[in-house]
Amino acid sequence: MSCEQKQELGILARRKIEAEIIKPIYDILVREVGKARAQAVIGEAIEQAAIQAGQNFAAAEPKKADLRSFVDLQYLWEKDNALDVRVIEDDGQRYDYDVTRCRYAEMYHEMGLGEIGHLLSCARDDKFIVGYAPDVELTRTQTIMSGAPCCDFRYRVKDKEA
Repeated sequence: MSCEQKQELGILARRKIEAEIIKPIYDILVREVGKARAQAVIGEAIEQAAIQAGQNFAAAEPKKADLRSFVDLQYLWEKDNALDVRVIEDDGQRYDYDVTRCRYAEMYHEMGLGEIGHLLSCARDDKFIVGYAPDVELTRTQTIMSGAPCCDFRYRVKDKEA
């Protein structure tokens, strides 16, 4: 890990700052338009921001933004002991791992944002990769945020014929 990487703000710290800003906005939206509409608005905004973040990361990539370079960025999401990860497969075409502990979920619950934690973090994952490397797709069937024992991340390079 380079000195630059050590100094860079991790994603967990970013998400905490964002959540502190979003929480009062969400509370007002719930009061003004109801919980369902408030969640839809927050969800749409976060998804758009995730795609843009992926594009920004891709633009900063010195080589091609692909699955390999994406794997190399994972330290940002794991920084500050944010995730306990068990890698299952990493062969250049697939990157499969399970998250067995998620401090993002813990943080959102502690902040009183458990009901929208999935919007603030989990829903970003498949949108980020769309912006970062559109030829890679994420499949995930469960998250700790939604009460599962682990999050199952399954990244694949899409078949060129598909």
